[in-house]
Amino acid sequence: MRILRALALLLTVIFVSCGDGKTAQIWTDRPEFALYGEYFNTVQNQYKVSVRYVEFPAAELGKRNVPDIVAASWLKNASTGSNFRTLDNLFGANKLSRSNFYPRLLAIGRIDRSQYLLPVSFNIPALIFSRDREQSLSNQFTIDFDEIKRLSHTYNTLTRGVYTRMGFSPLWDDNFLLATAILSGASFREASHSLSRETSRVPVRHPLAWDAAALERSMIFINNWTNEINTSAQAEDEFTFKYFFEPPEKLIQSGRILFSYIESSDLFLLSDESKNILDFRWVMEQNRIPVTEDSVYLGIPKRAKSLKAARAFIQWFFRIENQRRLLEYSRSNRINENIFGICGGFSALSPVTEQVYPLFYPELLGRMPPSEYFTHPNVLPANWLILKERVVIPYLHDRARKENADDAYPLERRLADWMRLNR
Repeated sequence: MRILRALALLLTVIFVSCGDGKTAQIWTDRPEFALYGEYFNTVQNQYKVSVRYVEFPAAELGKRNVPDIVAASWLKNASTGSNFRTLDNLFGANKLSRSNFYPRLLAIGRIDRSQYLLPVSFNIPALIFSRDREQSLSNQFTIDFDEIKRLSHTYNTLTRGVYTRMGFSPLWDDNFLLATAILSGASFREASHSLSRETSRVPVRHPLAWDAAALERSMIFINNWTNEINTSAQAEDEFTFKYFFEPPEKLIQSGRILFSYIESSDLFLLSDESKNILDFRWVMEQNRIPVTEDSVYLGIPKRAKSLKAARAFIQWFFRIENQRRLLEYSRSNRINENIFGICGGFSALSPVTEQVYPLFYPELLGRMPPSEYFTHPNVLPANWLILKERVVIPYLHDRARKENADDAYPLERRLADWMRLNR
């Protein structure tokens, strides 16, 4: 936390108001860019970048003077084409190579045939478990829901009708519920204008749409999982209340639980002690691994003024050798103890993730799944983080514990309530 605070301070320290054309201003919701900007400024003297932390950069673009670069999550939305300029001129001989990027990540930043956003980083989900249990798993790299359920059921221990060991509960982590919903086809996405369900007279901007039938199927699947493997949601919650005063990795080490859900952004930040006793598998269902929805992208706003400096930084940042240097710089300054990889995730440059990362994270050697398994999220509203935390996750948390859908306050009404309170 001390290092993260230092980065946040650095964001304010290195920000300068400059209109000389040689200094590019970056808005970002990722403190790591303070480090990247500082490093860029020290290794060359032709251009400079200044970095400012903005909580929701996409929402601020139309409200005040725009920066020269925006690097953040949830930049791709209905207004991307009007807010950002194309980046096609960054590709070509002696420039960026499209082949270095994960193809599907790069495609998300495209509108029609033009590239408006470049992917920076991404994350995927995993389960951790004790290394001495490795032989019981069928695959060296991934694990699916059926295997999780089978091994968990075998691991469960009841003493006088009460669980004293539990393999895994889908209710332990709300992000696991979200991943299950996404893999079931819930298809959360940015919505278009429609009429309010409360009254046909008032047009309302519904920020979020989804496949309601697929979402309900995912919750029925979770209900059945809970009842078949762990008796009931009440039994799972009672076990959680009794034993989860320790972090999951400690519960795995003590043998209290078998699996715990974790995302790659946190997986490689576990302590060395935990890494020595734990192993992991990527969560994959029907040959699909869900990329988490907070992937970081980068773009140049249409009204950017310091275009040469902005392009110079982007060209520098997306060179394989420079990302390796950034990883070295992060390690030498112990930033990697608090932030995984590039911008808190796997690099969007496949050679960096697959060839360079194992030098810094030996557990990854030969363990990255083929990118064709990655399932990428839809285009989400710019305020997805708020909607997720205040509307979607509370609904999933509630609905997953209800046998009957009618007993849970509907997602549609939760969204309508949130909209009324935030007009």
